[in-house]
Amino acid sequence: MRAMIVDDERYCRDNLKLMLKEYCPAVEEIRCAPGAAQARELLSSFEPDLLFLDIHMPRESGIDFLQKLEKQPFKVVFTTAHNEYALQALKLHAFDYLEKPISIDELQKTVADAKASAKSVDSSPSFDDLQRMVREMYTREETSDRISVAMQKGIEIIEIREIIRLAAAESYTELYLQGGRRLLSSKNIKVYEDLLCEKGFFRCHKSHIINARHHLKGYSRVDGHSALMRNGDEVPISRRKLQDFLNLVQ
Repeated sequence: MRAMIVDDERYCRDNLKLMLKEYCPAVEEIRCAPGAAQARELLSSFEPDLLFLDIHMPRESGIDFLQKLEKQPFKVVFTTAHNEYALQALKLHAFDYLEKPISIDELQKTVADAKASAKSVDSSPSFDDLQRMVREMYTREETSDRISVAMQKGIEIIEIREIIRLAAAESYTELYLQGGRRLLSSKNIKVYEDLLCEKGFFRCHKSHIINARHHLKGYSRVDGHSALMRNGDEVPISRRKLQDFLNLVQ
């Protein structure tokens, strides 16, 4: 099978490409495009079986791009952190819909389903299948239990529950993990806020994100406001975030 990835964020393109190479051996050739215009140009010389298409892109969204195509000889898998687009994906008869951060297990299932089905566009899921797909998007609490951390020398895939907290380090992000491990990611903290704050994480300060679901122990007002983590770390809470934090823990 051949795959094409269209996403304006290089981190997301590289991450998905690595996941496909490592965990989906049925995908033998992968091409990438950073936007709709480049994707159209690439499609003139490359015919994918699967198109992994980000929805939320500048200038031209993935949905706009798809609507302008004269033909669609491939299966479309939407990838996005914004599941409010799921109904639009349904109307366009997407083959599947993966919520970021993408789960390895769900990616493998999507590729396996695509491989098992006929290559004809007519083999796209039925309307009932699409309804089920969208319903699952809205009801499942955790679509992913792993995350890929981009570093200067490569990418490491870790369990989300391993992360105790994250701290900004200029344009980088330091991840504090169980067992005392630390990772320095080449991505800024805003990238991780977008990926994790719907997964039980909370940005308590402009420079700090905590894993409130798995590692938050309590709250302290000694010498300011701090979140107390189960490993003994104290993480500052900004005044602007204090009420949101209190609403979270009360």
